[in-house]
Amino acid sequence: MDPINQSLRRFGDGRIQERLNKLMQEVTADSRVASFLQGHPEIGREAVESGLNDLYQYKEQWHNCDHCPGLAACPNVMQGYQPQLNEVRGRIHLSYQTCPLKRRDDERKKHESFMKSLYLPKDMLTVTFEDFESDTEKRTDAYVKALAFCTNTVPGETAMGLYIHGPFGVGKTFLVSAIANEFADQEVETMLVYTPDFLRELKSGIADGSYQEKLDNVKRARVLILDDIGAETMTPWVRDEVFGSLLQFRMMEKLPTVFTSNFSLDDLELHFASTQTRGAEKVDELKARRIMERIRHLTDEIPMSGRNRRTD
Repeated sequence: MDPINQSLRRFGDGRIQERLNKLMQEVTADSRVASFLQGHPEIGREAVESGLNDLYQYKEQWHNCDHCPGLAACPNVMQGYQPQLNEVRGRIHLSYQTCPLKRRDDERKKHESFMKSLYLPKDMLTVTFEDFESDTEKRTDAYVKALAFCTNTVPGETAMGLYIHGPFGVGKTFLVSAIANEFADQEVETMLVYTPDFLRELKSGIADGSYQEKLDNVKRARVLILDDIGAETMTPWVRDEVFGSLLQFRMMEKLPTVFTSNFSLDDLELHFASTQTRGAEKVDELKARRIMERIRHLTDEIPMSGRNRRTD
Protein backbone atom coordinates (compact mmCIF):
# COMPACT_ATOMS: atom_id res chain seq x y z
CA MET A 1 0.00 0.00 0.00
CA ASP A 2 3.01 2.33 -0.09
CA PRO A 3 1.92 4.13 -3.28
CA ILE A 4 -1.49 4.78 -1.69
CA ASN A 5 0.09 6.12 1.52
CA GLN A 6 2.34 8.41 -0.49
CA SER A 7 -0.68 9.71 -2.37
CA LEU A 8 -2.76 10.16 0.80
CA ARG A 9 -0.08 12.42 2.27
CA ARG A 10 -0.71 14.86 -0.59
CA PHE A 11 -4.17 15.61 0.80
CA GLY A 12 -2.92 16.95 4.18
CA ASP A 13 -4.46 16.36 7.60
CA GLY A 14 -7.97 15.10 8.11
CA ARG A 15 -9.79 11.87 8.49
CA ILE A 16 -8.41 8.85 6.67
CA GLN A 17 -11.80 8.04 5.16
CA GLU A 18 -12.10 11.53 3.69
CA ARG A 19 -8.69 11.27 2.13
CA LEU A 20 -9.49 7.79 0.91
CA ASN A 21 -12.65 9.05 -0.74
CA LYS A 22 -10.74 11.83 -2.48
CA LEU A 23 -8.15 9.41 -3.72
CA MET A 24 -10.86 7.08 -4.95
CA GLN A 25 -12.47 9.95 -6.84
CA GLU A 26 -9.12 10.80 -8.41
CA VAL A 27 -8.43 7.22 -9.45
CA THR A 28 -11.93 6.36 -10.69
CA ALA A 29 -12.03 9.61 -12.70
CA ASP A 30 -9.17 8.30 -14.82
CA SER A 31 -10.61 7.47 -18.25
CA ARG A 32 -9.11 3.98 -18.44
CA VAL A 33 -10.18 3.05 -14.92
CA ALA A 34 -13.66 4.47 -15.51
CA SER A 35 -13.99 2.49 -18.75
CA PHE A 36 -12.98 -0.72 -16.97
CA LEU A 37 -15.44 -0.20 -14.11
CA GLN A 38 -18.28 0.66 -16.49
CA GLY A 39 -17.60 -2.57 -18.35
CA HIS A 40 -17.80 -4.56 -15.10
CA PRO A 41 -20.88 -3.42 -13.15
CA GLU A 42 -20.52 -6.51 -10.93
CA ILE A 43 -17.57 -4.81 -9.21
CA GLY A 44 -19.08 -2.94 -6.26
CA ARG A 45 -17.74 -0.15 -4.07
CA GLU A 46 -16.25 -2.58 -1.55
CA ALA A 47 -14.28 -4.31 -4.32
CA VAL A 48 -13.13 -0.91 -5.62
CA GLU A 49 -11.91 0.08 -2.16
CA SER A 50 -10.05 -3.20 -1.61
CA GLY A 51 -8.57 -2.96 -5.10
CA LEU A 52 -7.73 0.72 -4.90
CA ASN A 53 -3.99 0.11 -4.81
CA ASP A 54 -4.21 -1.95 -8.03
CA LEU A 55 -6.31 0.77 -9.67
CA TYR A 56 -3.82 3.42 -8.56
CA GLN A 57 -0.86 1.42 -9.90
CA TYR A 58 -2.76 0.89 -13.15
CA LYS A 59 -3.44 4.61 -13.57
CA GLU A 60 0.10 5.69 -12.69
CA GLN A 61 1.87 3.15 -14.88
CA TRP A 62 -0.32 3.95 -17.88
CA HIS A 63 0.62 7.59 -17.31
CA ASN A 64 4.26 6.46 -17.64
CA CYS A 65 3.39 4.62 -20.86
CA ASP A 66 1.59 7.67 -22.28
CA HIS A 67 4.82 9.63 -21.74
CA CYS A 68 7.15 6.74 -22.61
CA PRO A 69 10.85 7.64 -22.18
CA GLY A 70 11.95 4.52 -24.05
CA LEU A 71 12.45 0.93 -23.01
CA ALA A 72 15.80 1.43 -21.28
CA ALA A 73 14.38 4.23 -19.08
CA CYS A 74 10.97 2.65 -18.44
CA PRO A 75 9.89 3.60 -14.86
CA ASN A 76 7.15 0.96 -14.56
CA VAL A 77 7.24 -1.65 -11.80
CA MET A 78 8.16 -4.24 -14.44
CA GLN A 79 10.30 -2.57 -17.09
CA GLY A 80 8.79 -3.00 -20.53
CA TYR A 81 5.41 -4.21 -19.23
CA GLN A 82 2.03 -2.52 -19.33
CA PRO A 83 -0.64 -3.09 -16.63
CA GLN A 84 -3.94 -4.80 -17.40
CA LEU A 85 -7.08 -4.85 -15.25
CA ASN A 86 -9.15 -8.00 -14.96
CA GLU A 87 -12.24 -8.99 -13.01
CA VAL A 88 -11.96 -12.24 -11.05
CA ARG A 89 -15.04 -13.30 -9.05
CA GLY A 90 -16.17 -9.73 -8.62
CA ARG A 91 -12.71 -8.54 -7.54
CA ILE A 92 -10.10 -6.40 -9.26
CA HIS A 93 -6.96 -8.19 -10.41
CA LEU A 94 -3.89 -6.44 -11.85
CA SER A 95 -1.70 -8.26 -14.37
CA TYR A 96 0.98 -7.26 -16.88
CA GLN A 97 1.76 -7.81 -20.53
CA THR A 98 4.74 -6.79 -22.62
CA CYS A 99 4.57 -3.42 -24.32
CA PRO A 100 5.17 -3.02 -28.08
CA LEU A 101 8.72 -1.72 -27.49
CA LYS A 102 9.67 -4.74 -25.40
CA ARG A 103 8.05 -7.14 -27.87
CA ARG A 104 10.11 -5.63 -30.68
CA ASP A 105 13.24 -5.77 -28.52
CA ASP A 106 12.56 -9.42 -27.61
CA GLU A 107 12.06 -10.28 -31.28
CA ARG A 108 15.30 -8.50 -32.17
CA LYS A 109 17.23 -10.43 -29.51
CA LYS A 110 15.64 -13.69 -30.60
CA HIS A 111 16.53 -12.91 -34.21
CA GLU A 112 20.11 -12.08 -33.27
CA SER A 113 20.43 -15.37 -31.39
CA PHE A 114 19.90 -17.18 -34.70
CA MET A 115 22.16 -14.93 -36.78
CA LYS A 116 25.80 -14.46 -35.91
CA SER A 117 28.15 -12.27 -37.86
CA LEU A 118 31.93 -12.18 -37.68
CA TYR A 119 33.95 -9.22 -38.95
CA LEU A 120 31.14 -7.72 -41.07
CA PRO A 121 29.58 -4.22 -40.80
CA LYS A 122 26.63 -3.99 -38.40
CA ASP A 123 24.38 -2.49 -41.06
CA MET A 124 24.48 -5.85 -42.85
CA LEU A 125 22.63 -7.42 -39.90
CA THR A 126 19.35 -5.77 -40.86
CA VAL A 127 19.33 -6.34 -44.63
CA THR A 128 16.30 -8.17 -46.07
CA PHE A 129 15.31 -9.39 -49.51
CA GLU A 130 12.97 -6.39 -49.77
CA ASP A 131 16.05 -4.14 -49.68
CA PHE A 132 17.73 -5.93 -52.60
CA GLU A 133 17.39 -4.19 -55.97
CA SER A 134 16.84 -6.76 -58.72
CA ASP A 135 17.30 -4.17 -61.46
CA THR A 136 19.26 -6.30 -63.94
CA GLU A 137 18.74 -9.77 -65.34
CA LYS A 138 21.74 -11.18 -63.44
CA ARG A 139 20.65 -9.62 -60.16
CA THR A 140 17.09 -10.84 -60.65
CA ASP A 141 18.35 -14.36 -61.29
CA ALA A 142 20.55 -14.20 -58.19
CA TYR A 143 17.61 -12.89 -56.13
CA VAL A 144 15.30 -15.70 -57.28
CA LYS A 145 17.87 -18.43 -56.63
CA ALA A 146 18.80 -17.03 -53.23
CA LEU A 147 15.16 -16.84 -52.17
CA ALA A 148 14.53 -20.39 -53.42
CA PHE A 149 17.57 -21.54 -51.44
CA CYS A 150 16.09 -20.07 -48.25
CA THR A 151 12.73 -21.68 -48.96
CA ASN A 152 13.92 -25.17 -49.87
CA THR A 153 16.98 -25.73 -47.69
CA VAL A 154 16.74 -27.94 -44.60
CA PRO A 155 20.12 -28.06 -42.80
CA GLY A 156 21.00 -31.63 -41.89
CA GLU A 157 18.97 -32.94 -44.82
CA THR A 158 20.03 -30.82 -47.79
CA ALA A 159 23.70 -29.83 -48.07
CA MET A 160 23.44 -27.90 -51.34
CA GLY A 161 24.62 -24.30 -51.02
CA LEU A 162 25.39 -21.36 -53.29
CA TYR A 163 28.52 -19.94 -54.90
CA ILE A 164 27.87 -16.27 -55.74
CA HIS A 165 30.62 -14.51 -57.68
CA GLY A 166 31.13 -11.26 -59.50
CA PRO A 167 33.09 -7.99 -59.53
CA PHE A 168 33.53 -5.62 -56.58
CA GLY A 169 30.46 -3.73 -55.44
CA VAL A 170 27.69 -5.59 -57.29
CA GLY A 171 25.90 -6.57 -54.08
CA LYS A 172 27.14 -10.06 -53.20
CA THR A 173 27.56 -9.36 -49.48
CA PHE A 174 24.24 -7.53 -49.46
CA LEU A 175 22.48 -10.57 -50.94
CA VAL A 176 24.00 -13.09 -48.54
CA SER A 177 23.13 -10.81 -45.62
CA ALA A 178 19.51 -11.02 -46.76
CA ILE A 179 19.89 -14.81 -46.87
CA ALA A 180 21.24 -14.85 -43.32
CA ASN A 181 18.39 -12.70 -42.03
CA GLU A 182 15.80 -14.82 -43.79
CA PHE A 183 17.11 -17.97 -42.11
CA ALA A 184 17.22 -16.17 -38.76
CA ASP A 185 13.54 -15.32 -39.22
CA GLN A 186 12.97 -19.04 -39.72
CA GLU A 187 14.89 -19.64 -36.47
CA VAL A 188 17.70 -21.44 -38.30
CA GLU A 189 21.13 -20.70 -36.84
CA THR A 190 23.16 -18.90 -39.48
CA MET A 191 26.74 -17.63 -39.36
CA LEU A 192 27.97 -14.93 -41.74
CA VAL A 193 31.77 -14.69 -41.82
CA TYR A 194 34.17 -12.36 -43.62
CA THR A 195 36.70 -14.98 -44.70
CA PRO A 196 40.05 -13.12 -44.62
CA ASP A 197 39.51 -11.84 -41.06
CA PHE A 198 38.25 -15.24 -39.93
CA LEU A 199 41.45 -16.88 -41.17
CA ARG A 200 43.59 -14.29 -39.40
CA GLU A 201 41.64 -14.99 -36.21
CA LEU A 202 42.22 -18.72 -36.61
CA LYS A 203 45.94 -18.15 -37.07
CA SER A 204 46.11 -16.16 -33.83
CA GLY A 205 44.19 -18.98 -32.15
CA ILE A 206 47.10 -21.35 -32.69
CA ALA A 207 49.19 -19.35 -30.23
CA ASP A 208 46.56 -19.01 -27.51
CA GLY A 209 45.04 -22.49 -27.88
CA SER A 210 41.65 -21.33 -29.17
CA TYR A 211 42.14 -22.49 -32.77
CA GLN A 212 40.05 -25.66 -32.67
CA GLU A 213 37.19 -24.05 -30.76
CA LYS A 214 37.02 -21.15 -33.22
CA LEU A 215 37.07 -23.48 -36.20
CA ASP A 216 34.43 -25.77 -34.69
CA ASN A 217 32.11 -22.85 -33.95
CA VAL A 218 32.10 -21.89 -37.61
CA LYS A 219 32.06 -25.30 -39.26
CA ARG A 220 29.10 -26.49 -37.13
CA ALA A 221 26.79 -23.58 -38.05
CA ARG A 222 23.50 -24.84 -39.48
CA VAL A 223 23.94 -22.45 -42.40
CA LEU A 224 27.40 -21.03 -43.03
CA ILE A 225 28.12 -18.05 -45.28
CA LEU A 226 31.76 -17.44 -46.19
CA ASP A 227 31.98 -13.95 -47.64
CA ASP A 228 34.81 -12.98 -50.00
CA ILE A 229 36.58 -16.32 -50.26
CA GLY A 230 39.65 -15.89 -52.44
CA ALA A 231 40.61 -12.54 -50.90
CA GLU A 232 42.85 -14.30 -48.38
CA THR A 233 46.53 -15.14 -48.81
CA MET A 234 46.53 -18.79 -49.78
CA THR A 235 48.82 -21.18 -47.92
CA PRO A 236 48.81 -24.98 -47.71
CA TRP A 237 47.52 -24.66 -44.12
CA VAL A 238 44.57 -22.47 -45.15
CA ARG A 239 43.67 -24.70 -48.07
CA ASP A 240 44.17 -28.15 -46.55
CA GLU A 241 43.72 -27.77 -42.79
CA VAL A 242 41.06 -25.05 -42.68
CA PHE A 243 39.00 -25.25 -45.87
CA GLY A 244 39.59 -28.97 -46.31
CA SER A 245 38.49 -29.80 -42.77
CA LEU A 246 35.58 -27.37 -42.82
CA LEU A 247 34.14 -28.53 -46.15
CA GLN A 248 34.57 -32.22 -45.35
CA PHE A 249 32.68 -31.85 -42.07
CA ARG A 250 29.85 -29.88 -43.65
CA MET A 251 29.53 -32.33 -46.51
CA MET A 252 29.29 -35.28 -44.11
CA GLU A 253 26.76 -33.50 -41.87
CA LYS A 254 24.72 -32.19 -44.82
CA LEU A 255 25.09 -28.58 -43.74
CA PRO A 256 24.75 -26.00 -46.54
CA THR A 257 27.47 -23.44 -47.22
CA VAL A 258 27.13 -20.19 -49.17
CA PHE A 259 30.21 -18.53 -50.68
CA THR A 260 30.77 -15.11 -52.20
CA SER A 261 33.86 -14.33 -54.24
CA ASN A 262 35.33 -12.06 -56.88
CA PHE A 263 36.60 -15.26 -58.52
CA SER A 264 34.71 -17.61 -60.77
CA LEU A 265 35.00 -21.28 -59.78
CA ASP A 266 37.79 -21.81 -62.32
CA ASP A 267 39.68 -18.76 -61.04
CA LEU A 268 39.24 -19.90 -57.43
CA GLU A 269 40.83 -23.23 -58.34
CA LEU A 270 43.90 -21.38 -59.62
CA HIS A 271 43.95 -19.41 -56.38
CA PHE A 272 43.90 -22.63 -54.33
CA ALA A 273 46.62 -24.19 -56.47
CA SER A 274 49.15 -21.39 -55.96
CA THR A 275 50.23 -21.13 -52.32
CA GLN A 276 52.76 -19.04 -50.43
CA THR A 277 55.12 -20.61 -47.87
CA ARG A 278 57.90 -18.51 -46.35
CA GLY A 279 57.77 -16.18 -49.32
CA ALA A 280 58.11 -18.98 -51.86
CA GLU A 281 55.32 -19.85 -54.28
CA LYS A 282 54.28 -23.47 -54.73
CA VAL A 283 51.73 -24.88 -57.17
CA ASP A 284 49.70 -27.96 -56.25
CA GLU A 285 46.91 -28.48 -58.77
CA LEU A 286 45.84 -31.85 -57.33
CA LYS A 287 45.04 -30.54 -53.85
CA ALA A 288 43.33 -27.49 -55.32
CA ARG A 289 41.18 -29.77 -57.46
CA ARG A 290 40.14 -31.83 -54.43
CA ILE A 291 38.90 -28.73 -52.62
CA MET A 292 37.12 -27.43 -55.68
CA GLU A 293 35.38 -30.75 -56.31
CA ARG A 294 33.66 -30.35 -52.94
CA ILE A 295 32.70 -26.75 -53.62
CA ARG A 296 31.39 -27.51 -57.11
CA HIS A 297 29.51 -30.58 -55.89
CA LEU A 298 27.86 -28.74 -52.99
CA THR A 299 26.93 -25.38 -54.54
CA ASP A 300 24.80 -23.86 -57.26
CA GLU A 301 26.92 -21.28 -59.10
CA ILE A 302 25.38 -17.80 -59.39
CA PRO A 303 27.23 -15.14 -61.39
CA MET A 304 26.38 -11.51 -60.56
CA SER A 305 27.19 -8.43 -62.59
CA GLY A 306 26.17 -4.80 -62.76
CA ARG A 307 27.32 -1.38 -61.70
CA ASN A 308 29.61 -0.89 -58.70
CA ARG A 309 27.18 0.28 -56.02
CA ARG A 310 29.98 1.25 -53.66
CA THR A 311 31.15 4.06 -55.92
CA ASP A 312 27.74 5.29 -57.13
